[in-house]
Amino acid sequence: MEARSPRAVAWSKPAPLGAEFVQVRLERDELGADGVALGSVPLPYRLDYALETTARFVTTRLVVTVRGDGWTRSLELRRRPTGTWEEKWEQRGVPRAALARTATDLDVLDGALDVDLGLSPLFNTMPVLRHDLVRRGGSADFVMAWVSVPDLGVHRSPQRYSFVHVLDDERSIVRFESLAGDGFAADLTYDAAGLVLEYPGIGSRVA
Repeated sequence: MEARSPRAVAWSKPAPLGAEFVQVRLERDELGADGVALGSVPLPYRLDYALETTARFVTTRLVVTVRGDGWTRSLELRRRPTGTWEEKWEQRGVPRAALARTATDLDVLDGALDVDLGLSPLFNTMPVLRHDLVRRGGSADFVMAWVSVPDLGVHRSPQRYSFVHVLDDERSIVRFESLAGDGFAADLTYDAAGLVLEYPGIGSRVA
């Protein structure tokens, strides 16, 4: 992949109501991003994140901070070169709505290459680029470190991405499937750079 200049990308989110803006840096087989999202369920919140990857778009670090009325939560996830993960988590203040967070079992994340931040279309980019699923046939299974929002819990999430077809020179369809037994699947529309244009029920590109 050719080196690309930083670009601004934004999505509107219909349900739950929200929006996301991110500046993405794509450099050959690495990606970096700084984003901000607004959410409304189960209470209004602002979420800021910074993502770093290394070769083959493998996550090295994710920092997420969520802010609401009188409270803040923050999470830092790091992937070691050995494939194991470590986290730092803290909270200040108390949310008015219950935001229970399950303690993280880091052992079940061993071998995961990616993080998947809940409700963020940006995080569907890395696995698709790694396996070139935007432009050619194939399917690949992954284990993700999935971060639920706004509680910032970290969970093991088995997933599958499968190339469906090319729409035109700028757009392709890739199917996302959860392998966690919940039956969730969606056909995502990607642009030629591997960034999501349309994620049904999650977000639609506005820029």
